[in-house]
Amino acid sequence: QVARVHYPGLKSHPQHALAMRQQSNGGGIVSFEVKSKVGQTQQEAAWALIDATQMISITANLGDAKSTITHPTTTTHSRVTAAARAAAGIQDGLVRVAVGLEHVDDLKADLLLLAK
Repeated sequence: QVARVHYPGLKSHPQHALAMRQQSNGGGIVSFEVKSKVGQTQQEAAWALIDATQMISITANLGDAKSTITHPTTTTHSRVTAAARAAAGIQDGLVRVAVGLEHVDDLKADLLLLAK
C-alpha cells in the first residue's frame, strides 16, 4: 500500500550518507507515498489513511511527544505551486509521520487500520 518511502536512515535515500554523518540514526520523521486504488486519486488515498488513524494525531505541527500525521500538499506546502511541489518530490499521495513516544507496535497497528 506504499509506493515509496522517504527516510534518510535508508541507504536508498539520496542524502543518506550526509544524514549518517550528522546524526546517529535517520531521525523521527518518515514520509511515504500511499498507493491509490482504482478510481481513487493520490490525495484521496492519503486522506483515507490519515482519516483511518485513531491514535496518531492529525496535525501539521512537529515536535510533540505524541506521534502526528499530516498531508503536506494540503497543509504545510499548500501555498507552494503544484510545479514547485512536484520539483521537490511532494506528491499528492505523500503522508508525513512524526514519531512520538508511543510503542512501535501501537503505531504500526494504527497505520494498518485502513488495510483491514
